[in-house]
Amino acid sequence: MPSRAGCLGRISWPPPSGWRRKASPSPPRLAAQIATDAERLKRNPEAAAYFFAPDGSPLPAGTILKNPALAQTLRALAERGAAALQTGPIAAAIVEGVQKHGDGNNGMTAADLAAYSPKQRTPVCGPYRVFTVCGFPPPSSGGAAVAQILGVLEHFPLSHLDPRGADAAHLIGEAGRLAFADRNLYLADSDFVPVPLRGLLEPGYLTLRAQLVDPDRAIASPRAGNPRWRDASLAPQPAQPEYGTSHLSIVDAAGNAVSMTTTVEDAFGARLMVAGFFLNNELTDFSFRPEVNGRPVANRVQGGKRPRSSMAPTLVFNQDGTLFATLGSPGGARIIGYVAQALTGLLDWKLDPQAAVSLPHVGTTGIELELEANTGAAGMEAALKQRGHAVTVRPMDSGLQAVVVTPAGLLGGADPRREGVAVGD
Repeated sequence: MPSRAGCLGRISWPPPSGWRRKASPSPPRLAAQIATDAERLKRNPEAAAYFFAPDGSPLPAGTILKNPALAQTLRALAERGAAALQTGPIAAAIVEGVQKHGDGNNGMTAADLAAYSPKQRTPVCGPYRVFTVCGFPPPSSGGAAVAQILGVLEHFPLSHLDPRGADAAHLIGEAGRLAFADRNLYLADSDFVPVPLRGLLEPGYLTLRAQLVDPDRAIASPRAGNPRWRDASLAPQPAQPEYGTSHLSIVDAAGNAVSMTTTVEDAFGARLMVAGFFLNNELTDFSFRPEVNGRPVANRVQGGKRPRSSMAPTLVFNQDGTLFATLGSPGGARIIGYVAQALTGLLDWKLDPQAAVSLPHVGTTGIELELEANTGAAGMEAALKQRGHAVTVRPMDSGLQAVVVTPAGLLGGADPRREGVAVGD
């Protein structure tokens, strides 16, 4: 049976005989997002009809939402594959929806959709302790940044520290701040920018970065390093928000594993609903500024370029190459810290997946050290400020999902902060 959100599940597949997923009522979190974004959602007729009652009031929590348009889209995908999104009536609806938006001068055409093709890329893999950790490469910054955080932390005896203590929080925060400094300067679509990925992940380079970490004092102002094969002409990207991600982790009976993070950027993407789904708002993942002080930003807008993201779907392998775990999280730029912290929970502290994804969050998106409000992490504020950290206590609504392979079977953990579940015995 499916375990409750936030509960450890011993996973079996196929599900027990007679098990069937029931329709789920909309949770309070979704209802709150609809109400908060009501003005923009109502501008799109399909979204307005789906999320609001005839009198214009947002649908309350507990509503069973039915989406026959999406069901039709999924049938088309089952029959035609990705081509159903690129040509035919769904593609025409996408183009029409975009062209009607705003001032009507949007340039998307049917030819743009038809010409699009996904790219298969080589994963970012690196050692951590006795494991190999693999993540997604550029244009996502997630795989590289997580690998850098782990590469720095490998120089410190995390397993001897309290996973909920200030010493561990300080080290995780410092490793994250260094990784974000490199991310903001070097990471972008490698088809357009020479990303020095090999240099960023070289053991010697990561050792130099680790030597910047003082166990007792925060780095005053972390700067990007000088890895080999870098482009010295680039300027760092100014900070800007990232939103709107989802994640799932799966291991099947044959041992095949999936770690998939997907995003529309912000809770409802571009607020344009066609054929039962929202169009994304991914252009806002590009840098808002193409250059700084006359120097180009790596993640600037260019025709045909894919924007940088922070998605960090991750697979972990044992020394013999067998699968140990699959995990990932939603959360915008904070995905990187969520995943890195959960990995330390699994690999350093040997926590079960539920305990690892439930750890009180400590993370960063560059300068400040963020502590999760209303958890034990918030109680470390004074101790970390004494070490020189600029500290912010805030909600950190991750949605971590993890599956770990054990000799006795599969263990799953679902983040208690959202509505995810670990489906198992």
